[in-house]
Amino acid sequence: MHIVKLTDNLAVSAQINPEDILAIAAAGYQVIINNRPDGEEGTQPAAAAIAAAARNAGLEYHHMPVTASNFPGADFDAMSDLLNDPARPVLAFCRSGTRCANLWVASCDDAEREQAMQVASQRGYDLGMASSFFARVHSRG
Repeated sequence: MHIVKLTDNLAVSAQINPEDILAIAAAGYQVIINNRPDGEEGTQPAAAAIAAAARNAGLEYHHMPVTASNFPGADFDAMSDLLNDPARPVLAFCRSGTRCANLWVASCDDAEREQAMQVASQRGYDLGMASSFFARVHSRG
């Protein structure tokens, strides 16, 4: 598990496993967001297994699957609130962390977006999904 901090209260990661939950809790995270659809890859653990481990560790867990084709997903408003909550440290994960970084950038308001894009880019994330999202939003005017 490789956790990448984007802000003081938000980090992203590639796929986590139920065995990682205790270390995530020990690191101070209070909320876990799973942005992977179940079955995206044959070897990924089921969302239910991660949810059970998170509950057992006293963590809040949200399964909010997003794919490139449905970005930013049906739960975007609720997810935005979680991603930008300064009171509760959040760890969001997907296959590589890229979707989560894009979701965070997409959730930032106009005043914070440029800084968010710089942070995510500096940490190696391709922001193509967020850029496409902004283009669609702005084309609707």
